[in-house]
Amino acid sequence: MASQDDPRLLYGKHVRKAILADVKCDLENLSKAGRLGRLVSVAIGDVEEVAVYIRGQARAAAEVGMPFDEQHWPASLSQEECKQRLIEMNDDPDVVGVVLQRPVPEHLNIRSLQSAIHPLKDVEGMNPASIGNIVYNDTALAPCTAAASVEMIRATGLTLKGLEVVIVGHSEIVGKPAAFMLMAEGATVTVCHHMTRSVAAHTRRADAVLVAVGVPGLLTADMVKPGAAVIDIGINQITAEDGTTRIVGDADTENVANIASWTTPVPGGVGPVTVAILLRNAVYAMKKQISLGWRE
Repeated sequence: MASQDDPRLLYGKHVRKAILADVKCDLENLSKAGRLGRLVSVAIGDVEEVAVYIRGQARAAAEVGMPFDEQHWPASLSQEECKQRLIEMNDDPDVVGVVLQRPVPEHLNIRSLQSAIHPLKDVEGMNPASIGNIVYNDTALAPCTAAASVEMIRATGLTLKGLEVVIVGHSEIVGKPAAFMLMAEGATVTVCHHMTRSVAAHTRRADAVLVAVGVPGLLTADMVKPGAAVIDIGINQITAEDGTTRIVGDADTENVANIASWTTPVPGGVGPVTVAILLRNAVYAMKKQISLGWRE
């Protein structure tokens, strides 16, 4: 198992620290002009993994001085009741952004709920309008994990303009938005998915590979070009023969790191940066709302 100080591994802690430092500075300046709005976390029902995400978001918010409001709604709420509560937040000038925690109870339509959050309060970048803006190179409120992946490529020092990037996975929250964000930066992007005939034929030519499919060890060392950057966005829990569990990504990190120049570990790679992007999005949303006269 590679150690924390292994130079082959690209951890996200330094990128996270730099983003949060900028966010904290912005919030200090904004607080001098008036009261800061609050970031609202909405969890519907009781899901253990959601609590972990909320704790991480709350810690980051406290670190930069962003008011963070944790709301826990009962799982018994109907679709319309949830939508009405979200719409009320759209009209509340004290709410700067809404984080709708996933998963939600099975009887709720997550996409419909995300659509109910106003695009300028959609700090997760999950409203269809937010996704659509990326097509027009407006990436200010992009999905957090996709934006974090792009930041991790920047952290390598590679020039995005003209970079050959292959994305394995075409989800609406990572693969597709990451592709558009990278194209906006001038990268040449190929997106692979379950119908791609030979994923390895594409990944072997890439300067950078982003993998986000939810399959442990999918990206192996023989699929990576020497010197490439591998950004692993997968989060998978595996159980060993002795019953112990651990979290791994979609890349065979131990072996891929022998070939690539940079490999993000799981956990510790993209994850910490994702939370920082959420706070950066919230500051952007606050500035935009102030400019529109939504906030005093």
